[in-house]
Amino acid sequence: MIRHIVPFRLKHAKGSPEEADFLKALAKLADIPGVLNLQVMPQISRKNDFTYGVSMEFASNETYQAYNEHPDHVAFVQGKWVPEVVAFMEIDFVY
Repeated sequence: MIRHIVPFRLKHAKGSPEEADFLKALAKLADIPGVLNLQVMPQISRKNDFTYGVSMEFASNETYQAYNEHPDHVAFVQGKWVPEVVAFMEIDFVY
């Protein structure tokens, strides 16, 4: 199993319609085949300046690679992530 975790910060104001639209689009990545247990969570630690985190799991590296190449994921990254996320860190764990 692979757990894919990405803490991030948006350029949008907290509670804004733009923030809500982004989070709704992010949650739809759960519809991509192979994505398991997608969660979008607010980040509360004062130890960093990220405001949200997304976590999802994949049964195998092949499934994870298929997700990365899926047209819906590619469109989300190009159309939403790149223009709207100002900072992030990507972490992938095998368990």
